[in-house]
Amino acid sequence: MIGALVRALAESARGSQRKPTVVLLSSTVLMIVWWYFGSPQFYRDHFAPAAGGAPAAPAIYYFASCFVLLGVIPAMIVKFGFREPLAQYGVQWGHRIRTPRSLLILGPLFVVGGFISSRTPAVAEYYPINASACESAGAFAAHAFWYLLFYLGWEFHFRGFLQFGLRGSLGSTNALLVQVMASSMLHFGRPGVETLSSVLGAILWGWLAYRTRSLLSGLGQHYLLGLSLDFFLCRR
Repeated sequence: MIGALVRALAESARGSQRKPTVVLLSSTVLMIVWWYFGSPQFYRDHFAPAAGGAPAAPAIYYFASCFVLLGVIPAMIVKFGFREPLAQYGVQWGHRIRTPRSLLILGPLFVVGGFISSRTPAVAEYYPINASACESAGAFAAHAFWYLLFYLGWEFHFRGFLQFGLRGSLGSTNALLVQVMASSMLHFGRPGVETLSSVLGAILWGWLAYRTRSLLSGLGQHYLLGLSLDFFLCRR
């Protein structure tokens, strides 16, 4: 059975399904690696004693590993494996009017969403991932920088690598729904209201990626949501 599966995958990789095969398989492996080996707890268990146990280090490790595993490696697959420009995967300004307009209109709504979420006990118990961000303005500024790396990796992986990478073989709708499923499943273990909301967010930001031909608007909105949530939690 395993041999037949390997042969089927090899046959797909040689034919017209090469790109979706690589996208789906590499995405699955990278998500698993990040889930198990990129978590703050993994850092605490394996690196904290040798690194001196800086309070922000587990969160920084988590954000940076997301950037590398979900962002940089898929970008290298696109650039050097598929030999395609990253602009085809949303790494560009996109539509000159739709991109900034959608960010300016929807961005403030996600700041409000961050405020509302900060009043939810289950969310307040889980966040911020980097608790030391609340210690000072400087600590929060550093947190904002590292947190941006997290969202860069996340948005490129799901709305870029998966969605645009599968669009040619699955069609626009199904490619969007695949990334919705994958990104929502990576919310398992977080507050239930957040996991359910992630489905709506993934649909919106996937649609905007098509609409604007860019990841920028969705990236900005997602980042504003996460950062404003932490800000309001720190203010409390």
